[in-house]
Amino acid sequence: MDIYNDVGCIKGIGPKTKDTLNKCGIYSILDLLLYFPRDYEMVSYAKNSSEFAEGEKVIVKCIVKSIERDQRTKNNKVVSTIVFAAGDKLLYGKWFNQPFIKNKFKINNEYLIMGKIKYIKNYAVITSPVELKNNPVSQDNIIPKYSLKGSLTNKLMFNLISEALNQIKITENLPEWIVRKYKFCTLDEAIRNVHRPQNRDDLNKGLQRLKFQELFAYSMKILVLKDFINKNKHGIPFKIAPELKDFKDNLPFQLTNAQTRVVREILIDEKKPASMNRLVQGDVGSGKTIIALIAIFNIIKNGYQAAFMAPTEILANQHYEEAKKLLEKFDVKVKLLTGSVSAKNKERIKNEIKNGEIDLLIGTHAIIEDNVEFDNLGIVVTDEQHRFGVLQRNKLFNKGNNMDVLVMTATPIPRTLALFLYGDLDISIIDELPPGRQKIDTYYIDEDDKERVYNFAVSQINEGRQIYVVCPLVEENEELQLSSVETLYNEVKEQYFKDISVEMLHGKMSPKVKDEIMQRFKKGEVKVLVSTTVIEVGVNVPNASVMIIENAERFGLAQLHQLRGRVGRGEYKSYCILIAKIKSEITKKRMEIMQNSNDGFYIAEQDLRIRGTGEMFGYRQSGDNGLVLADLVEDINLLKDANIEAQRLINSENDDDIRIKNEIMKKLEESTKYICFN
Repeated sequence: MDIYNDVGCIKGIGPKTKDTLNKCGIYSILDLLLYFPRDYEMVSYAKNSSEFAEGEKVIVKCIVKSIERDQRTKNNKVVSTIVFAAGDKLLYGKWFNQPFIKNKFKINNEYLIMGKIKYIKNYAVITSPVELKNNPVSQDNIIPKYSLKGSLTNKLMFNLISEALNQIKITENLPEWIVRKYKFCTLDEAIRNVHRPQNRDDLNKGLQRLKFQELFAYSMKILVLKDFINKNKHGIPFKIAPELKDFKDNLPFQLTNAQTRVVREILIDEKKPASMNRLVQGDVGSGKTIIALIAIFNIIKNGYQAAFMAPTEILANQHYEEAKKLLEKFDVKVKLLTGSVSAKNKERIKNEIKNGEIDLLIGTHAIIEDNVEFDNLGIVVTDEQHRFGVLQRNKLFNKGNNMDVLVMTATPIPRTLALFLYGDLDISIIDELPPGRQKIDTYYIDEDDKERVYNFAVSQINEGRQIYVVCPLVEENEELQLSSVETLYNEVKEQYFKDISVEMLHGKMSPKVKDEIMQRFKKGEVKVLVSTTVIEVGVNVPNASVMIIENAERFGLAQLHQLRGRVGRGEYKSYCILIAKIKSEITKKRMEIMQNSNDGFYIAEQDLRIRGTGEMFGYRQSGDNGLVLADLVEDINLLKDANIEAQRLINSENDDDIRIKNEIMKKLEESTKYICFN
């Protein structure tokens, strides 16, 4: 069996299962092997019920002592109880509404069962245990949990991946000197350890190897892109347009010293006979948009076109309104291209941009698609709320001839990390907020005290203000996110905001509906917006004064800081209230950092320090930049090592290294995934 074979060739996969796998992005055996567990469940093996801890999931070998008569609870549930002997202690197995379960067990027979432990009046109770057959038992039992869709079950995924692993031996594809230097397990062992870990140590070794593999390939892409840029630095030497002074003088505010410094760096780049390739990092509300418009204005007045990309339609609309207000008086023609634009208008705009009738095109990432052609593109500016992917950066360079590229991010990234993330970019930092921005008072409160938070929110609404409520972060599953936001919406509407206009916002809504809700919120028609993190980057609502974040312990500090930046944009005193389960010192420390600082760069540094190289469990199925297992923040030390070794491989004259380099680059060109097999 070959890893590139269709997934349908695996025993047990029929047409229906194949279709569901395809919907998960699994088309080949390779895709199946790269579909890593989203999480792991630890199950302890215990010989005696005295070894059980409350809430722990355990596997225990025990003997049936007695089968008790079923009982009925007050709410009419049937409780079936079997008494087991676990060592010299008794263990009570309880099932709800499963009276048939007693038929599976016989007195004096031995069974291996698994379930969660709780204590009722000092009795150890195992709730809804399942019988295990033919399961190897050791001190560590680690059960992989996969992201599921449709008819897929965890057991089915486990069996399908086991079947594939039984028939395949995966070839090593890192240079031998790297594997030896870092004492990595082989690629074959790593894949098996991540899908079928025998213990924590094996799982950790597998994860480290595969994370390195991803970050090594990521670094190679960055370095190859940088090399391409350096070899093709034939840019357009733009002049400083005479109209630029008038434009700056006509701004409705004065630029900060930091903004002025960054504008100067950009204009120096624009004058050079080499393509600009610059990242502008700025904290929430630091005024990146005006910097982008100044850069764009100078290019347009040199006779070239500009493209300004935003991550969401809401933000694209906001940039469009701002650009029209500032640029049209200087005879700059601005148009908006997003999914909400009618097909007829899209066609007209595409023709106008191709014919050079539009100076500045603003929109979502759709504007760099192949069917959008520019007559004379001089600059592309991308405003991305998170890290901007290597693949997208590469696409930008191929969109025009020697044009300038400006990438902006509102996610403050520590300098040390930025050098590795953006090795192909020059970096400018706006480290000063414009005058007039309100300091946001931040508080964290235990979830048991949240009624006080919502009473305060109501008092703010009574004073004429508006409120954001962000629902708990759930795994990257649209159905669960929808359920989460709907539950919170119903709860706060019924308990706290009975006679107040409340709307909810989530990712499954169409762009048109999302935009309508945000516009109504902006106009003050909606007083409370209950939302998922889609509002992390959104329209400017100066009247919104309170940001409430439920289950704040589940969010990263950088994301909490982004969400907080939605308030404090007007003349009113603003507040961010973090409702959290304070169960550990780390959670408390993270909340204190948010409470004590409004500096995004400081917060990012602290986040990096606290998170370190990451937890062992709880990995996302799909991360930023196409990464699956590695996290560019959590795995900074691994990223540094991978970057060093990628540079060494790219510069190597060794025949084997050159062969491996060419094979890796070929695979990377064919795939967006960074774990590639030969």
